[in-house]
Amino acid sequence: LSPIEIGNKVILKNIFFDTNKFDLKAESKTELLKLIGFLNVNPTVHIEISGHTDNVGAVQFNQVLSENRAKSVYEYLTANKIQAARLVYKGYGETQPIAPNTTDEDKAKNRRTEFMIIAK
Repeated sequence: LSPIEIGNKVILKNIFFDTNKFDLKAESKTELLKLIGFLNVNPTVHIEISGHTDNVGAVQFNQVLSENRAKSVYEYLTANKIQAARLVYKGYGETQPIAPNTTDEDKAKNRRTEFMIIAK
């Protein structure tokens, strides 16, 4: 594990949504419970939750979808007693790919939810 430093990003590997939807699937709960545990053990840490998409579809649709997916994670955390003041959420749409959008595998990498440490 890397030390908790402002600006560090972590990709949440097992956050799942149906295509073009932003309702968290039940199988996302295990990963979210790990994040809740991390936040409970580190009560001064503040995070930004970010949603990202691939480049399939309209730019504006992807932007809104990424925002709504990040908001879904935010709402899950606040519903599980993480203080809203410690969280912000933002959608980045297709603006921050981590792989080329040329194969299905790379597009899947770009469809992700991350968190970034914004205060410790």
